[in-house]
Amino acid sequence: MDYQAVMDAIYTRGWVIVDDFLTAEEVDALKACLPHEWQPAGIGREGLHQGNPDIRRDQIHWLEPDQGAPVAAYLSRMESLRLAANRNLMLGLFDYEAHFARYREGDFYATHRDAFAGRSNRRLTSVFYLNNGWAPEAGGVLRVYDNDEQFLMDVSPKGGRLVLFLSEEFPHEVLPASLERYSIAGWFRVNGNGAGRVDPPR
Repeated sequence: MDYQAVMDAIYTRGWVIVDDFLTAEEVDALKACLPHEWQPAGIGREGLHQGNPDIRRDQIHWLEPDQGAPVAAYLSRMESLRLAANRNLMLGLFDYEAHFARYREGDFYATHRDAFAGRSNRRLTSVFYLNNGWAPEAGGVLRVYDNDEQFLMDVSPKGGRLVLFLSEEFPHEVLPASLERYSIAGWFRVNGNGAGRVDPPR
């Protein structure tokens, strides 16, 4: 991957789409690491964290390096991205957190931002798709809006595709699909306000 081109795109417009970030074989290996048990996703942080099926219905499982060699390799790739972002964009990114996400048929995530200016330590969002052979007519697109909440683009969740965007600047939603759909959602974070991962209620 051309890290310089990726960082130039983020610097210029705030987002980038990288197709074939991993090979189909690497995607399948990651998908083989999907858990047997999932937790319902929620909204809000810390004491305000709660489930709300009117806003999101996906299920998640946090990534850890000991979940298998493919997961460790993926996290290593994201560490390389973190270092490249710090070299080229001076974002001061301190760490990276991520979870598997499962959207069953009909599941969705309503329009939201991953961070609000001055109120979150998330700076750069990543979404990586694990759906080899995904047909566009199956839906499940990531719909992205600009900072003025005007439609920007639809991103199909095809396997091997990586999406990166500045967390504060792009409201987005996940539209329902006619098939089960998997991804890895992650955030590069700075050290400070709002630090600490928020797990869903168990």
